[in-house]
Amino acid sequence: MAELVLSTEHLPMADRLPYWRELMTDTLMPVSIQSDDRDFRAQARLSDLGVVQLTNISYPPLVVHRTPKLIRQSDPEQYQVCLTVRGGMRLEHLGRTAVLHEGDLVVYDPSRPFRAQITSGEGRVEHIVVQLPKVLCPLPEKEITRLLAAGLPEHDGLGRLVSRYLRELATHQPPRSSADACRLAAITMDLVMARLAHELEAERSLPAESRQQVLMARIHDFIARRLPDPRLTPEKIAQAHQISLRYLHKLFQAEGRTVAGWIRHQRLERCRRDLADPRLRERSIHAIATRWGFGDAAHFSRLFRAAYGLPPRDYRHLIHT
Repeated sequence: MAELVLSTEHLPMADRLPYWRELMTDTLMPVSIQSDDRDFRAQARLSDLGVVQLTNISYPPLVVHRTPKLIRQSDPEQYQVCLTVRGGMRLEHLGRTAVLHEGDLVVYDPSRPFRAQITSGEGRVEHIVVQLPKVLCPLPEKEITRLLAAGLPEHDGLGRLVSRYLRELATHQPPRSSADACRLAAITMDLVMARLAHELEAERSLPAESRQQVLMARIHDFIARRLPDPRLTPEKIAQAHQISLRYLHKLFQAEGRTVAGWIRHQRLERCRRDLADPRLRERSIHAIATRWGFGDAAHFSRLFRAAYGLPPRDYRHLIHT
């Protein structure tokens, strides 16, 4: 996955806003941008997942206008999904008005005019914008149109999952292979469409493969939030997701792993990160192991050595010397 970070801070103040207009035209779509901020410090982190594009943007308050003339100039034939990370936005689109706050998700169609007023409580605003080709969206266009300019808060499990996923994807290092980028593009499409389908109460209209992808993403998130619990079992995971234990094992087998193996791998990775964290050098290895669900110190040491080739004590010493 290619990643590019662009900023206005290296430019003279008079050139920053014109540069930002040109950048948004090249990366998202042609828009009119006005801002009263004379300093205009803005940054865009662009991640190319192939068919899906993701842009993490931070900037001062401004007004964005997409006019019919600009649409005729360039129509990307895509939906844009915007997650408000910090600040707020008032979006006018298709005769509707959405007032968005931190954590809210909104979908808009750049093929139709809109006006967005970006506001800030304190400091700069931050948004994550996902570009999804219309032709690849599994939900019918008329269904998606019902949700354009409708604020979707992260108040439920799926909303929080999508928000958390997009934040992680926008802030972490990109995968090294094009195959990983393609997989992330598919997962991103599936999760966003599932969030919309959930809002429409039309999840049944998603293809079976997409529903399975979403279910696995929910299960992975469920496990990640409960790794410290030593009582986490496949039975509890299956029960929480209202599926049979047999089907749960089948889902993991399709990925070439076992449920217990996945839990163990995730716990070991958390322990490895803590052991490598200089801020936790004074924390005992036993405390770190216990924090992530390993109750038996000797068992943890054997598992860690089998996974990483060194006992945890030697690994920590090697990292910090």
